[in-house]
Amino acid sequence: MTGVITRATPVPAPGLPGRVRIYEVGPRDGLQNEQGVIPVEVKEEFVRRLLAAGLPVVEATSFVHPRWVPQLADAAELMTRLGPEGVECPVLVPNERGLDRALELGLRHVAVFASATETFAAKNLNRTLDSQLEMFAPTVERALAAGMDVRGYVSMCFGDPWEGPVEPEQVVTVGQRLLEMGVGELSLGDTIGVGTAGHVTALVEAFTEAGTDVDRLALHFHDTYGQALSNVQAGLRAGVTTYDASAGGLGGCPYAQSATGNLATEDLVWLLDGLGIDHGVDLEALVATSAWMAQQLGRPSPSAVVRALAAGLGAGPGGASSGGPLAQSTS
Repeated sequence: MTGVITRATPVPAPGLPGRVRIYEVGPRDGLQNEQGVIPVEVKEEFVRRLLAAGLPVVEATSFVHPRWVPQLADAAELMTRLGPEGVECPVLVPNERGLDRALELGLRHVAVFASATETFAAKNLNRTLDSQLEMFAPTVERALAAGMDVRGYVSMCFGDPWEGPVEPEQVVTVGQRLLEMGVGELSLGDTIGVGTAGHVTALVEAFTEAGTDVDRLALHFHDTYGQALSNVQAGLRAGVTTYDASAGGLGGCPYAQSATGNLATEDLVWLLDGLGIDHGVDLEALVATSAWMAQQLGRPSPSAVVRALAAGLGAGPGGASSGGPLAQSTS
């Protein structure tokens, strides 16, 4: 397509990491927020396309009770369909029952999900701040004993819609307890997208001052107020090299008005390319995948890069298509 630049011009900035690991959360954190249920064969193809695009980690689903997240009720079927490729895809396990299901399928990577605030712990897990961690302890212990890798998520790290701003020290207290349990990597989530660059810097510094190796931290941003890429840059300057992102910007937050979902993986890749930072992802294949998924969902992708590149790369407009299975089922 004439006039469309399909690659960012690399202009490296001093003091930034040379390589970044992208942790793709679209199939789980993105699709769990959909209004309708997406066919399992579409989810399977989505995961396979993302892996083929070079994403090193693709979190596939969650073994949460279907009453709470009906969109992911087909978790076991999805992982079975994925076969050997699925074994390496992380899954979220909210408790020991979820872990049992992951173990039965021979999976190797799991994640647990904690809150940095009392109110969200109560609303999301029906637990107090302390009792949520007590619940996770046997799950983490058993997973490690089985030879699994365990990731820990901490949500509401920058702000809580009920409690307001969240102090870094409070996040460090929760995060360190997860690390002490044996969690290998800690993902710090800006669940409602209110974080800004200075807050990111302060939070990472609070962890390092408390003795946490920055290599054990990951950052998870939502773009509610358009700050996600700015926050990534702050994280890069602080030495963080793992970033969660969602293909096509899928997902959203039910706790914040006008939340626009997760940081789009394509937007992150464009930023990294422009900074000359390696990541191993094929941007064209990723854009094509997100344009395809937008058609399945029957609406445009919120990713700026997908909208800019999809048509030029022959991947369609990156927008809605009345023929998508979800569009038909919810019309």
